[in-house]
Amino acid sequence: MIWFIKNSVTRKNLMALTGLFLSFFLIVHLAGNLQLLLPEAQARLQYNSYSQFLGGNPIVLIISFVLYACTILHTIDAIYLGIKRKKANGVSYSKDMRGRASTWYSRHMMVLGIIVFVFLIIHFKDYWYIYKFGSLPLDENGNKDLYTLVIVSFEQLWYVIIYIIAIVALGYHLLHGVFSAHRTIGLYHPVYNSIIKVLGVIFALVISIGYIIIPIFIYINHQV
Repeated sequence: MIWFIKNSVTRKNLMALTGLFLSFFLIVHLAGNLQLLLPEAQARLQYNSYSQFLGGNPIVLIISFVLYACTILHTIDAIYLGIKRKKANGVSYSKDMRGRASTWYSRHMMVLGIIVFVFLIIHFKDYWYIYKFGSLPLDENGNKDLYTLVIVSFEQLWYVIIYIIAIVALGYHLLHGVFSAHRTIGLYHPVYNSIIKVLGVIFALVISIGYIIIPIFIYINHQV
């Protein structure tokens, strides 16, 4: 156990695998959230039904526990490796010449990750916790009205801004993380290296734009 904690290669592999799993979850979660862009009456019933299905399906419940574990492990690993790397280098990133050979977001992955993690805590508190343990009204199909809770939060400009900042941080985190994860687990090869890099950029852009569109669309449509 001590060997596992101190072994950087093992921890990097764990961080890569948990990161890829979380990336896959982002796709599934975005697909569900895009239902919020449907006409209001349809969106309410469909989104609430979708939420009810996720909350009551035993297979989804098991996957959700894996998701929570991956989120915690990924965050702890990132912080641990980040601190260890800085101690090993002995020189602040802001004072050395690494900026010439790497992007600023690749040098600040830990900071970007912490921003996303803090946002996740807020996100869980505002939606997951209230949905699971709060008293939400029911829609006409008898499902908890999570849709209205989401809409009310995105009617507030400050919340939309915080959401967008977190997603931008997530996008930059993905921009480096997806490509880096493939290299860490041994899928790096000169032949398809550039392809993975391009696909990583496309993935980061699609995920970021997809998530950002939702709060902006809701905010604008409820200001009329």
